[in-house]
Amino acid sequence: MVSEQRVVDAAPPPGGLSRRVLRSETLIVLALSLGASAVSSLISFVGSLTRPGSLKEQAATLNGSYAPGRPWLDLTWQLFGIATALVPVVLVAHLLLREGAGPKAIGFDRTRPWFDLGRGALVAAGIGSAGLAFYLAARASGFNLTVVPESLPEVWWKYPVLILSAIQNSVLEEVIVVGYLLRRLDQLGWTPMRALVASSVLRGSYHLYQGIGGFVGNMVMGAVFVLLYRRWGRVGPLVVAHALLDIVAFVGYGLLAGKVDWLPTV
Repeated sequence: MVSEQRVVDAAPPPGGLSRRVLRSETLIVLALSLGASAVSSLISFVGSLTRPGSLKEQAATLNGSYAPGRPWLDLTWQLFGIATALVPVVLVAHLLLREGAGPKAIGFDRTRPWFDLGRGALVAAGIGSAGLAFYLAARASGFNLTVVPESLPEVWWKYPVLILSAIQNSVLEEVIVVGYLLRRLDQLGWTPMRALVASSVLRGSYHLYQGIGGFVGNMVMGAVFVLLYRRWGRVGPLVVAHALLDIVAFVGYGLLAGKVDWLPTV
């Protein structure tokens, strides 16, 4: 019986491109997406550290209103933000197609939907409860801001937008920080361990605005996701897992905030 374990093969530089060109391409993609988010997150964290009061007394809001009191304009801005955040994913798809591989090379396709859904659901179930417990402990210890997953007005589009936001987050992060980045680092000759550290530290870095807990927790999650990607050769299950985690966090907070004692609010 053939084992399900599959390691992603290290691919040579595509299309005759030099390592220098690939390195520049990777840095540009990151600068346009989550690398820039990491720098922004660091600046935000420094601001939180230098602000009066403890970290847990401050809030990090993930989904807020762009136009309070103007629901239709707010909805327009929400949808615009979600769409434009996915432009780097389109760029990555173009770059993969240019090298003759396409998104299928990183397992971002519809060839194995039930595999992706099943494995993704299992990963989300395993990480979800542990992640929540770690966040609550980090906040109680003063290492984390109070994370507010949503502060949208009570309008008809609130939960659909939260679900779309969760899907956008998952596609952007897993395609770029796992699939694309690991492929390029492999082509640049990085060792698997070095690539794992780079991917997981990057994931933790753009969550640093949440505090030390957000950095450490997401870095650990990033390492787990890299190992699973190496095993399965697909980002599909990781996109599903991430989307489910964020949907539960965003929608769950909207439904439970202020109604249960264990969920921190501001």
